Amino acid sequence: MNLESIQQDVMSICEEVGEFIEKEGANFDLSRVEQKTSFNNLVSYVDKEAERKLVTALHKIFPQAGFITEEGTVEQSKQHEYNWIIDPLDGTTNFLHGLPIFSISIGLTRGNDTILGDVYHIIRKECFHAVEGGPAYCNDKIIRVSAVPSLGESLLATGFPYHHSTKKDVYLDIIKEFLEKSHGIRRLGSAAIDLAYVACGRLEGFFEYNLNPWDVAAGTFIVQQAGGKVTDFRGGNNFVFGGELCAGNNFVHSEMLELIQTKWH
Repeated sequence: MNLESIQQDVMSICEEVGEFIEKEGANFDLSRVEQKTSFNNLVSYVDKEAERKLVTALHKIFPQAGFITEEGTVEQSKQHEYNWIIDPLDGTTNFLHGLPIFSISIGLTRGNDTILGDVYHIIRKECFHAVEGGPAYCNDKIIRVSAVPSLGESLLATGFPYHHSTKKDVYLDIIKEFLEKSHGIRRLGSAAIDLAYVACGRLEGFFEYNLNPWDVAAGTFIVQQAGGKVTDFRGGNNFVFGGELCAGNNFVHSEMLELIQTKWH
């Protein structure tokens, strides 16, 4: 298996499908928006068609791999040794409202390990990517997490889950604490982009719960390859399928996790 060669193909696929998404966004038909599981969890024909295009192209370059995808346009499988984990349009609500912060997220796993990740910021034409054993990149430039040494000097990001569990108030308390102890919190609306921005040092940290594997498989891997740290809220490694994560540079991550753990039980 030549991961570098596969990566080049994946980057080309992201550009091609990203162009389709951008063109569709220019003349988007709002009447074709659907609700998935709640009134603010939306999907469009663009998400579904983009996923079909990605699945078709990725199957051609690596037929042995199965698929775990957001829109379920292909048979879902965790039984394969290798699996593509895909979000065809991370930031759908932004896309529908014309807010130019949305991305394609593609991760390739071998067993429980991610070995390739791509996050393509469609409007900025920035492809954040990494493969096992190599550095992380933004397009052709190597990226690293920031060297900011403390939470008090950090800019963070989070998201607001579609499904508010009994943890909602606890989560809001955590946000309040971070607001008081950092330079601020941003809510970009695409977890994949949040993680990519941690990887390249635009943000020092990102935390969220009620996440899905397609939101984070690629981005968490890119953060790690860029020298950062990612855990679940308990400090463990169940962050791709566990639904919660804390990501940051190696200085800030420990402070973030300590604060989260004082409230999250």
